[in-house]
Amino acid sequence: MNIEVLGTGCAKCKQLEKDIYNALAELDLAAEVSKVADIKKIIDYKVMMTPALVINGKVKLSGRLPKKEELHQYINEELEK
Repeated sequence: MNIEVLGTGCAKCKQLEKDIYNALAELDLAAEVSKVADIKKIIDYKVMMTPALVINGKVKLSGRLPKKEELHQYINEELEK
């Protein structure tokens, strides 16, 4: 699983990255997590607001922080595919 956190370094972007690592630990899963701060790459995803969460190339959310349960749901959805 490939997880990307899109954002230029704001507090919410950093929090989303922490939340991702926590969710993966709680679910006892391993994934490749990367931070994307390049504006051109963020625009390529058609994201207008950060932070944004991309899992396996699909934008799951943007412009807000998800609740823990929501993060777990996004990760589990990708596992089921």
